[in-house]
Amino acid sequence: MAQFKAISLSSSINLACYGPKRNTLLHSDNLICSRKLSTFHELSGKSSSLHGNAIVSNNVCMTLTPKNQGIQAVLSSNSGTDVSTVTKGGGLRGKLNKVVLAYSGGLDTSVIVPWLRENYGCEVVCFTADVGQGIKELDGLEAKAKASGACQLVVKDLKEEFVKDYIFPCLRAGAIYERKYLLGTSMARPVIAKAMVDIAREVGADAVSHGCTGKGNDQVRFELTFFALNPELNVVAPWREWDITGREDAIEYAKKHNVPVPVTKKSIYSRDRNLWHLSHEGDILEDPANEPKEDMYMMSVDPKDAPDKPQYVKIGIESGIPVSLDGKTYLPAELLATLNEIGGKHGIGRIDMVENRLVGMKSRGVYETPGGTILFNAVRELESLTLDRETIQVKDSLALKYAELVYAGRWFDPLRESMDAFMEKITETTTGSVTLKLYKGSVSVTGRTSAYSLYREDISSFESGDIYNQADAAGFIRLYGLPMRVRAMLNKGI
Repeated sequence: MAQFKAISLSSSINLACYGPKRNTLLHSDNLICSRKLSTFHELSGKSSSLHGNAIVSNNVCMTLTPKNQGIQAVLSSNSGTDVSTVTKGGGLRGKLNKVVLAYSGGLDTSVIVPWLRENYGCEVVCFTADVGQGIKELDGLEAKAKASGACQLVVKDLKEEFVKDYIFPCLRAGAIYERKYLLGTSMARPVIAKAMVDIAREVGADAVSHGCTGKGNDQVRFELTFFALNPELNVVAPWREWDITGREDAIEYAKKHNVPVPVTKKSIYSRDRNLWHLSHEGDILEDPANEPKEDMYMMSVDPKDAPDKPQYVKIGIESGIPVSLDGKTYLPAELLATLNEIGGKHGIGRIDMVENRLVGMKSRGVYETPGGTILFNAVRELESLTLDRETIQVKDSLALKYAELVYAGRWFDPLRESMDAFMEKITETTTGSVTLKLYKGSVSVTGRTSAYSLYREDISSFESGDIYNQADAAGFIRLYGLPMRVRAMLNKGI
């Protein structure tokens, strides 16, 4: 203990030794304890049982390494801990090699970068997925990430994959959560998390991290994807660990660690945007009795300000998947982006709802999904021609479960994958076109056609036909209503 005495003989110090506890990423041979010790002499009596990292704080922070390899002193000051020094022997909470962080460039994720380095002694690879959130969201990200302490930034364009492999299968399935929500954020999280797992493998990372809070659905969606695709990856969720409680705390932490604070104006709403939708939460929306302010909307105009003349669009569909607009074939992301512009101009796709979050609480959100609303109406309407009654009923019942699985983050669950196989099979003949009228916030179907239509004019017509003999209906009704007649006869004693 000569080294301790050489550093200080302060009368009061804090001992914090970190060891295994539930939901942490610490070394298995560390000990947990935290209380004030009167002198370093008392510490010397405690230190003999330590086999891992010990951190002592009283203006001096020290790391006691395993096997008596020596003591690393890290000076602290009002300007914050020297993160680069801490990372040499591990962080305050344990040791990780490299972490892939879902990064947006905002205040929260900018602060997470130095926090990960300080607490886990790791390199941080920032990852940003382009899922159609807009080019402004991507400007200057690399400079921001490196200024925060990241070793690199990886950006991947996932728009086509997002629409083709996530949005369109949900659309084909008719998945809609709690009668209204078209699952915009729910579908985006698994494609981002899957890319993070891929990046982690490419850069040799042993952990992934996200900036989701402990109250929301997104933490579940990210982490279930991590579990499904690489259960060996460690997962770090700072919002469930750190002492930062709000924006001011985050700004103060950023200043202490010389992290440039984003100077963009802070929105009063919490928003999530991708190619499928834009969600709004927070501020006055937290009271379900409040009407949303018109200046909140960003993808759609107020329906009363939409054009006075309706616009007709014709959506071409093959096997339950949209492929064309007004006779022109588009790639999936291009088709959706085009319909977002058209639908937004007519005030299409605004939804205001109170939903049940997976974690148990209710939340109020407002969603803008202009292109998605158009496509959802088109696919569902074509099915009225191509699917029989029993099939539609079964499909609709499965669509509820499908939506629930997607909302809950179980995209890579075998049940959803099996249900998707059913949806793909059952919609093989859902091919044709649907014409819709867009007018001041409404979507009306005006026509539908399919080579696989089960509708027969010669059967449905009120005129006489050879296939359907109206006289046959009498016998059918008597047999179909037999249980009701028998019960009535019993009640009357017949």
